[in-house]
Order: sequence, then C-alpha cells, then structure tokens
Amino acid sequence: MPVEPPASPWEFPDPGAPGTSPGDLVGLGADLEPGTLLAAYRTGLFPMPLSRRRGMAWWSPDPRGVIPLDALVVSRSLRRSCRRYEVRVDTAFDDMISECSDPRRDGAWISPDIRRAYRRLHELGWAHSIETWDERGRLVGGLYGVHIAGLFAGESMFHHATDASKVALVSLVERLRDIGVVLLDVQWLTPHLTTLGAVEIPRPEYLARLREALTVESDPFE
Repeated sequence: MPVEPPASPWEFPDPGAPGTSPGDLVGLGADLEPGTLLAAYRTGLFPMPLSRRRGMAWWSPDPRGVIPLDALVVSRSLRRSCRRYEVRVDTAFDDMISECSDPRRDGAWISPDIRRAYRRLHELGWAHSIETWDERGRLVGGLYGVHIAGLFAGESMFHHATDASKVALVSLVERLRDIGVVLLDVQWLTPHLTTLGAVEIPRPEYLARLREALTVESDPFE
C-alpha cells in the first residue's frame, strides 16, 4: 500500500474557484516534495517547469484531456502489436523516467528535479511505470503516472519501436478497469492520444470527476 508522506506546507489555488485565471497555468513556486505533489493532484494540478530561471509551474488545463476507460480505441494492428510485446509493471521505473526525460525528444520538459521527485513518489508506492519489452528483452516503450484512489494521472510516455507506447496504454487501461479506477487523466490532448480515444472536457467537469474519483476505494496498483 502507498505510504502517505507528510502534508505539504503549501496551499494551492483552487482551479475551479471564481476569478481563477482562465489559462492553463494557475500557480508558480512551491516544491516537489511527495506531500506537495499529492496535494497538487488532489486539487487538479500537476507540475511542469516553465524554465530553470522561473522555477516550477503548476497547471490545470482547460479543456483537460482524459481517456474514457470504456472507450479506448484499439485497432486491429494495435491488437497484433499487443501480442508481440511483453508488458511489465514497476520493474524499471528509473529507466522509464530516464527515457521519457531524454533531452533529445521534442518538447522535452522532465528536469532532474522532476525525475528525483517522481522516483520518491515511486518509492512511496504512488508513481508507477507500465513498460513494454521486446522479444530480445529490451525496454522499447511505456509510460508512467500517479495512482491516487480512483485517479490515474498519466505523466509521460515514450517508444523506440512501433506501437510500444500504445501497447503500454492498452495494458494500463485494462489494469485500471480491474482495480476500480474511474478517471484516466492525460493532461493535454495530442494527435497520438486522440487516435486512442482521448477526448477533451471542460475544467469544471474534470474537477467534478476528480472529486468523485478521490472517493473511490480502488485496489492497489500492483
């Protein structure tokens, strides 16, 4: 079972409160301690640095990208790929986040501080990796994210082989259904995620779904 860390000393803005900035960025500062990260997710926020000079930024996109767990789109070719790879859970979290943070990737944003923070969340049982391995035993794709009650917040994914990240997502959705998770957050919609059934919902609707998800007693992720 996950270990609850000390509470955060920071108070996050309520992204659903009247007068909140209509943009996706809702706060700056704070820290990346485990208690702070969990408080952010429970409020509807997640961290992503603007730049090294300006420090940590906290985001609540409007609209928000989610994947309905009963509407994942799995093509025939993707089903074939699912049979081609092996999927493992939490066997190579450090390798996974290192691959996702490769500075050569377009739009790379995962800083060393972010890597250290999510490793600590993983050690406490909150952050998890879904890993895709090929027939030669090589890590070729996957994703990682945070599981809290009925929420899974996807953070990043990568692939070095065809469909490898998509196979990890298919496996994730199956696992989330099995353990009783009701909300899969993917932050922003991308063309890649759209092909898999991701949709956008307004911020107020996301926050309402989040409140409901946080009351769910899901099973452990393992």
